[in-house]
Amino acid sequence: MREGFVAAGLRFAPLLPLWLLVVLAALAGAALLVGLARRARGLLWRAGCFALLLAWLAGPMLVTERRQPLPDIGLLLIDHSASMRLGARAALADTAEAQLHAAAARHPGLILRPVAVGDSPDGGTRLLAALEAALADIPPARFAGTIAISDGMDHDAAARIAALARHPPGGAPFSLLIPAAGEETDRSLSILSAPAYGIVGKSVTLRYVVHDWGRALPAGERVAIRIRRDGELPVRQSVPIGAPAEITLPITRAGRAVVEIAAAPLAGEASTLNDRAVVTIEGVRDRLRVLLVSGRPNPGERAWRRLLKSDPAVDLVHFTILRPPGTDDRTPLSAMSLIAFPVQDLFVRRIGSFDLIVLDRFADHGLLPMPYLANIAARVRAGGALLMSVGPEFAGPDSLAATPLASVLPALPAPGDAVRIGAFRPLVTALGQRHPVTAGLPGANPAHAQDVPPRWGSWYRAIATQDVVGKVLMRTPEGAPLLVLRHAGKGRSALLLSDQIWLWARGHQGGGPQAELLRRVAHWLMREPALAGNALDATIADGVLHIARRSTAPAPAQPLRARVTAPDGHESAVVLQPTAPGRQEARLPAPLPGVWQVALDGQHAYAGESPGDALEFADLRATATRLGGLARGSGGAVDWLAGPDGHAVVPRLRRVVAGAPSAPGTATLWRRGAYRVEGARAEALLPAWLALLLGLAALAMAWWREGR
Repeated sequence: MREGFVAAGLRFAPLLPLWLLVVLAALAGAALLVGLARRARGLLWRAGCFALLLAWLAGPMLVTERRQPLPDIGLLLIDHSASMRLGARAALADTAEAQLHAAAARHPGLILRPVAVGDSPDGGTRLLAALEAALADIPPARFAGTIAISDGMDHDAAARIAALARHPPGGAPFSLLIPAAGEETDRSLSILSAPAYGIVGKSVTLRYVVHDWGRALPAGERVAIRIRRDGELPVRQSVPIGAPAEITLPITRAGRAVVEIAAAPLAGEASTLNDRAVVTIEGVRDRLRVLLVSGRPNPGERAWRRLLKSDPAVDLVHFTILRPPGTDDRTPLSAMSLIAFPVQDLFVRRIGSFDLIVLDRFADHGLLPMPYLANIAARVRAGGALLMSVGPEFAGPDSLAATPLASVLPALPAPGDAVRIGAFRPLVTALGQRHPVTAGLPGANPAHAQDVPPRWGSWYRAIATQDVVGKVLMRTPEGAPLLVLRHAGKGRSALLLSDQIWLWARGHQGGGPQAELLRRVAHWLMREPALAGNALDATIADGVLHIARRSTAPAPAQPLRARVTAPDGHESAVVLQPTAPGRQEARLPAPLPGVWQVALDGQHAYAGESPGDALEFADLRATATRLGGLARGSGGAVDWLAGPDGHAVVPRLRRVVAGAPSAPGTATLWRRGAYRVEGARAEALLPAWLALLLGLAALAMAWWREGR
């Protein structure tokens, strides 16, 4: 920066208002015109007198200032949005930024202020909004101009860009440096609508559109599309470019499904990242139908009803058998408000419509003929579910274990007196610690110390068993099964060998997780994916792939290694670490959008990652079509940073006087010449005594000239 300097100038400090000076000047002019018309002598001396009087009243002063020059301020906008990380754009931008800062350091009186512009919170790149915000604390007299390093894909409103093209920001040149070799093309695939959920057994419709940017589109041109769901064989379509298209997909199972829609790449396009889109659809069951049959009133009946009625996804049908068919208490039928048990309707016509059948302390009193019980067993083997909560009736002569239901039960009662009476606290078995139905139940005995008692309350009755063919998740302290699960054909069954779980709901001895346990058992029976005993799961959040493996098998001796396939086909191995009994997890970065596949021991999981900013990835070209008009209209220019060999070609930083045009291959910044006044001295050029003396002399000369 230059050293301070002294500048002198003429200033005026009028003794009268400006309008009054104008009036006096007009009167003087009129008097002179009258004298001129009469050809009066001494007219010039009169004019001189009037001029001296007006000059004195105008207050001319010589002002001398000590000035300190102020540096000009230029802005260097640096685009750090997601699209600038494609290819060599970031490297070219870094090179240009370094060279421009070095060049600015060689120009005294210039401050080049960097402004980093990232992704906007509402999507896209907002270069001009960031520029206007940066201009707020820069004095207009010091603003030298803007140099923007960007791919040119600005997402400010088109009206704002057009307005700034007519009135450049800060009134100074705007130079655009694009990290590419020239105008580019790009193909993008965007999802127009996609449901987050789908009903199992029905279909969902996905709508999408393919656009080609930066090229002339022949009429009727079509593009090949591939739709793949969870690694299945792809479905192929051919759709017109620029027109909405749709695909209908059936929802075949509950749980998450990852659907990838990919368009054939465009030759020479900027990037293929936005040629595909990923949609995650959660398959849900529509109104799960549950049949609850209570054999006799008991305290646990209310717990079952409250649990199933509280679930909005469950459509509950509940019957309580208050009087077996053989009971005769001489009450006339006309005095009863009960309805006849619709045996044939429930267990013959509608048996296939129930997803879960719950038999709560139900005994075979002849109410259900053997063919009807066989229908229940057949429904389970065909894909249904059966849950039995039993008490002493299960060990009696009317036990359902002596019916066709025995073929699908997880266990049978022990011979003789199988009813065990006495206080005990239920324990979660080692298998139960790993099974999602009972893993992590609050108050359970810890997995690492099986001899430590649980913190929940006691039960007082259990049924001894034999022929256990299911998985025992809970037991008595003596090792007798309490909760047993089984896969029977395509269906599932569960057996709770105590009718005392209602004590937990009453808070006995601190209570226990009664509602949570029953909810998990019921949803496991209805195939809730989150309660699958052996499953591999993968999700992506914040650019990180989360892998979780659940297994009921004992912990492996060696760490598990999963094979991860990225969207670009690159494979890598990741080691899973145990985080809880029966659960191992791993994490790794997932920077690429698309479908990530995880494989482990014959299981596969899929996770989908779409670009986080749909607006930013809608068009990935490097282009001057949006900001080029602003650059040229402001006195700046557009330059492409990539040379023929791919290396950066950075334009020269050029300083010119304000208003001068830019030159090709240069980034122009104006010289504004702003300064700060550090001191000033003012002296009157026409003191009052001098003005009076000169005025009197002029009047005397005019009088002398007129007297001749």
